[in-house]
Amino acid sequence: MEDHKIIVEQEHTTVMAHYEALPREERGYQSEAELEAEFIRQLVGQGYERVNITSEAQLLVNLRQQMERLNGVTLSDKEWKQLLEGHIASPQMTIEDKTERIQRSEIVNITRDNGDSQNIKLIDKRDIYNNHLQVLNQYVPEGGKYANRYDVTILVNGLPLVHVELKRRGVDIKEAFNQINRYERDSFWAGCGLYDYVQVFVISNGTQTKSYSNTTRFAHVATVSNSQKQRVKTQSQSFEFTSYWSDAENNQILDLRDFTRTFMTKMTLLNVLTKYCVFTVDKNLMVMRPYQIAATERILLRIKQATMNKWQGTIKAGGYIWHTTGSGKTLTSFKTAQLASQLPYVDKVLFVVDRKDLDYQTMKEYDNFEKGCANSNTSSNILQKQLNDPHDGKKIIITTIQKLTSLLKKKKDIDCADKNVVMIFDECHRSQFGDMHVMVTKAFKKYYLFGFTGTPISTANIATGKYANLRTTAQAFGGELDEKGNATKPLHTYTIIDAIRDKNVLKFKVDYIQTMKMKDDVGDKKVWGIETKEALMDEKRIANNVRYILEHYAQKTKQKQRYTYSVITNVAAVAKSNKTEAEKRKDLLGGFNSILCVESIPMAIAYYKEFQKQQEERAEKLRIATIFTFSANEAEDDAMGLMDDEDPAATEGLDATSRDFLERAIAEYNGWFGTKYSTDSEKFQNYYKDLSLRMKNREVDMLIVVSMFLTGFDAKTLNTLWVDKNLRMHGLLQAYSRTNRILNSIKDCGNIVCFRNLEKETNDSLALFGDTGAKGIAIMRPFKDYYEGFVDEKGKWQMGYIEIVDDLQEQFALPLNPMNCTIEEKKLFVKLFGAFLKMQNLLSVFDEFTEEKRGISDFDKQDYLSWYIDLRSELTNTGGGNGGGPKDDIVDDLVFETELVKQIQIDIPYILQLIREYQGKNGEDKTIIVKIQKAVDSSPDLRDKKELIMKFIERMTPTPGQILDEQEDVYDEWYQYVREEKEKELNAIIEEENLKPEETRKFVKQAFADGYVTTTGVAITKVLPPMPLFGGGAKGGSAREGKKRRVLERLTAFLGRYGGLLWDGHEEQVPAASPYLSLEEDVYSSKAAEDEA
Repeated sequence: MEDHKIIVEQEHTTVMAHYEALPREERGYQSEAELEAEFIRQLVGQGYERVNITSEAQLLVNLRQQMERLNGVTLSDKEWKQLLEGHIASPQMTIEDKTERIQRSEIVNITRDNGDSQNIKLIDKRDIYNNHLQVLNQYVPEGGKYANRYDVTILVNGLPLVHVELKRRGVDIKEAFNQINRYERDSFWAGCGLYDYVQVFVISNGTQTKSYSNTTRFAHVATVSNSQKQRVKTQSQSFEFTSYWSDAENNQILDLRDFTRTFMTKMTLLNVLTKYCVFTVDKNLMVMRPYQIAATERILLRIKQATMNKWQGTIKAGGYIWHTTGSGKTLTSFKTAQLASQLPYVDKVLFVVDRKDLDYQTMKEYDNFEKGCANSNTSSNILQKQLNDPHDGKKIIITTIQKLTSLLKKKKDIDCADKNVVMIFDECHRSQFGDMHVMVTKAFKKYYLFGFTGTPISTANIATGKYANLRTTAQAFGGELDEKGNATKPLHTYTIIDAIRDKNVLKFKVDYIQTMKMKDDVGDKKVWGIETKEALMDEKRIANNVRYILEHYAQKTKQKQRYTYSVITNVAAVAKSNKTEAEKRKDLLGGFNSILCVESIPMAIAYYKEFQKQQEERAEKLRIATIFTFSANEAEDDAMGLMDDEDPAATEGLDATSRDFLERAIAEYNGWFGTKYSTDSEKFQNYYKDLSLRMKNREVDMLIVVSMFLTGFDAKTLNTLWVDKNLRMHGLLQAYSRTNRILNSIKDCGNIVCFRNLEKETNDSLALFGDTGAKGIAIMRPFKDYYEGFVDEKGKWQMGYIEIVDDLQEQFALPLNPMNCTIEEKKLFVKLFGAFLKMQNLLSVFDEFTEEKRGISDFDKQDYLSWYIDLRSELTNTGGGNGGGPKDDIVDDLVFETELVKQIQIDIPYILQLIREYQGKNGEDKTIIVKIQKAVDSSPDLRDKKELIMKFIERMTPTPGQILDEQEDVYDEWYQYVREEKEKELNAIIEEENLKPEETRKFVKQAFADGYVTTTGVAITKVLPPMPLFGGGAKGGSAREGKKRRVLERLTAFLGRYGGLLWDGHEEQVPAASPYLSLEEDVYSSKAAEDEA
């Protein structure tokens, strides 16, 4: 009977336990239309209703019918208008508002004609089978910029919540992603804007199928929209954030037919939409990955089984989740805690972390997922009150193992000790063993015990301790039966290999750098094997390591490459109080940052001092911070590689010398940021929080640590770990994994630079926590493979960099005019140069990729870039197919590497330096003008500023005998010139379009602050002159849409022209150019410029 209960439950899981792919069908060429027709037939066979809707009027009629069906009411025209215009399609609602409506406030209230109040639900989350799914295809929206034709839309109760874009087999799936980008730009917002309700997008070329949330789509549009030239809305959550569906064994489900049989089943799709999405406080929609859903459901199933069979308080009521570091364990644990707390038989959910800093970080992340969803605590007394309060609406409590242990040691009364308490331990391979585990399981009588870990302890890496029955993770939390019948397996597994294969984390590039040499007759093995404290602390060795880091820092962290990222501006206030809301803005960042981990506090001090010494001679200095606290055995990590915890409040354990040094290092930090931290307990905790936030902001270039920040710290801007510490097993993988979080296409790997020979330890760790072949998957190939080419695992030849360069220069030799090329030649050029951009970005972190091996001059690259951007504009914005939209038949198999183009752009400060140089030579050196023109033409963000820049050059060309000596004059003149031109153009737009001046200026100011023009919501309607909203007949509504579209186009062009010139519209000075991009080592060739001039 017990087994029967388990089987019945498993049949209703969202993620299938195991899926066998359909056999491949032998067939001829399949067109996109045939692929679409087969997809729809499959959906209808799975219970979807096929509807033929060709107009917005029909879409609204169907929506009304579905709302009435779902709610069991019949609405009058007046009531329907109230529901539609007030709660569903209000012109004031943005994409985020509509997402919030579906995710958080799906029940709205209207007033019936008789005065009664009526609740109307847009989607039924309690009984998902009460929702009705319909499928329509080839819908053409009305009122868009182009008459786009959408492939397939899934209506849930009449609302378009899922959109599917298809491309024929053989076409790059990324083009389907780009197509949705164009739809958003051109028409999703048109009419009533119902397509802004889409929560999940699906893209497929038949062979591969992926999905992603509307946040990813919206952020991508803001990142790379060519016609609007917008700056990004958030960090670059672009194609890298799309994901594959899989079964619970992590087998990818790629083919569209298989994807439809799994993800598109009514139960799975509705569960994803109603249960497994998280709409964050930052208004980002996060759709959980299949492995996260599978883990959550395995825990919920175990809780139900344990309750039905009265297993509470035993090891059978628990289990552990093995999900690798960086796979989103916090989101999984949050959703698990949230859903478990909603079970009627669960009284409390306790989420336990093992360090104070993780307590702070987890609470912040939970608050971001859902504001106020959980309680945190600053002492064991507060924890006791929270556990004893049955009326507290927050069932979820976040605490540390230290507070929980302290409470249990005091043996105070805990009212819920004999009630059903779900306990979830984070990083359960660490301190949840031994005395504490015994105390917890003894104090709580009806517990359900679950653990999350990225590096579980098994018999292969078993720990020592006095409790022989608590040495492995399975012994402590419970295990599933393995093939031998032993209870060792996790409830769910997702290893580092799974994550890298799914592209949810990046590969590692590991370098072993030997900066210490010995006499000729001493072999390398002996050199590497030296482990004595004296040798490792040798001043010359540390000096050599520091010299290497300074010489290679810009290369490893890609300092010349730019991207826009959302940063916190009130860091000190947020660090001081957990209740302070973070204020954010979009900043242009140069490259990434890094951590240097060392063996001991004396070594950390030695490195810090050596960096100070060597940087004295550098014009541009790296911001290098350090943090450490007392740890009993800082240099003696155990056999499992577990690093002793450093308590962010434990500075009192430091010796006087170490604490004095730390005070001086913090004082230097205070000087950079205007803060007042010290080693005093509370101020030091705030220093830790402040430093954590500024690392994530990319305000600190390098952080020197002993053990802190090597586990549990996530910063997407971090890409390099310098290692002078004996890492192994758990500690090694945890430390390495600080670097491999996905951010954008520029960040393509996690850089690990080891100053010790950790090759065996690296391979052993990857084999233990991945599999025996993990090295080939988790670590990047050697330089030679990428440079010269290689045969991959499938026996396919992958072109190397030099082969790509040779093909590019042979088939498209400069000087080049692609406008004379055929369509096929243009497409070939785009593919070749796109491959060049990707390979050059990948090779940029290799020391071997020297200037002489690049094969193409930077001056020539500027020409190629200019043509590449021109062709992108031509091929994606030509009128034609899809009713006047982009020509799909032309760009079907093209993928433009826009993000990689943007990351090598030249900025305004650099242009102004060139103008200053031109001015200083009395306007006689025309090669400088060529440099400026090439720089502007090759930059997507400067092209629409070209007219402004060239007019400014004319204005600044000195008259005979006139020479300006101060560089500030150029900057001052530029700011004054831009302000004048900006004000003149804005006044012209207001006057010509008859806009409301005050509202227009507010709207424009917000657009400059955001970095993009908001196309929906109430803000744009306030700008427009009085016109009918829904009334006035078709002609009136059409006129208003046309006016709105024209105004948005002009304001978007205005933002594109002036965005970034006064730093997002504010009056501060533009940040200085990167210290790694100077005139002395600029990317142009003076000789080539002279020839062209």
